[in-house]
Amino acid sequence: MGILRIMMPPKFQLLALLAFAVAMLFLENQIQKLEESRGKLELAIARHEVREVEQRHTMDGSREQALDENDDVVVIYNRVPKTASTSFTNIAYDLCGKNKYHVLHINTTKNNPVMSLQDQVRFVRNVTSWREMKPAFYHGHVSFLDFSKFGVKRKPIYINVIRDPIERLVSYYYFLRFGDDYRPGLRRRKQGDKKTFDECVSSGGSDCAAEKLWLQIPFFCGHYSECWNTGSRWALEQAKYNLVNEYLLVGVTEELEDFVMMLEAALPRYFRGATELYRTGKKSHLRKTSEKKPPTKESIAKLQQSEIWKMENEFYEFALEQFQFVRAHAVREKDGELYLLAQNFFYEKIYPKMN
Repeated sequence: MGILRIMMPPKFQLLALLAFAVAMLFLENQIQKLEESRGKLELAIARHEVREVEQRHTMDGSREQALDENDDVVVIYNRVPKTASTSFTNIAYDLCGKNKYHVLHINTTKNNPVMSLQDQVRFVRNVTSWREMKPAFYHGHVSFLDFSKFGVKRKPIYINVIRDPIERLVSYYYFLRFGDDYRPGLRRRKQGDKKTFDECVSSGGSDCAAEKLWLQIPFFCGHYSECWNTGSRWALEQAKYNLVNEYLLVGVTEELEDFVMMLEAALPRYFRGATELYRTGKKSHLRKTSEKKPPTKESIAKLQQSEIWKMENEFYEFALEQFQFVRAHAVREKDGELYLLAQNFFYEKIYPKMN
């Protein structure tokens, strides 16, 4: 390149640079079109698969059969980005054939976690009345939706996983630039930006700003406008309320194996064999962000000064305490291994006596 600069007149150098820039823009545009085409193709294939399933079940006359109580169940995992959600979801995919349930991904336009009112109605109707898909495991980056508002008779079972808020933000920051080992060839939105998370924090960049921490609270808070007002104390309290009252179990990324074990005990219809798969499998379901560098103490301290971090961390600590409380009453440790407790209640003094 240095030789070319010596040999070429300045005017030709400028023309060469312009030509190179135009070529890069053209390539970027073509890549974007290819990604859009891929998305449309995936949507068309998904719709075709759904139609095939519906037609097959209609021909079999399954609509006339009453669902078994154990099959009339829907689990919703409204997964928060970069909390090991893909790793956990792949366990569900690995087990669905053997345990005989359906897994469905909720793919929202531009990954928008808030549905329009009409889409909320459609989604609730689909989930509750789509008999051919039951038992079902739905997953997607969608904020909590209160089914009771829509007058349904049977609400789904919600589960989720959350993560230390700064760890989650760091992971997301590098994911946007370098992707992960799950789909390494996929071009990411910030690809080419080599700036580290620490450099971003020190320069006051927007991708590492404290406002970007505000995500786990609104995901649990739901579809109310106040949930998405950054730093809302009401949103924090609503998220806590929903976690305790609307979720069967909320785990933490840092203790994912324990979360899997407890789900297998509580929902064996879905997760029978999950713990063994997690412990002894080839771990093909695990996903790791590429090129991730841990932040310095200075960067962490700077983020921890914000009120937003304090609120998100308060929510994380609340969830962690609740998870550890549930775990303490469900498992015991022996020789460094966790074991589920056997049933610890029974019935007696049953009257009137049966002959």
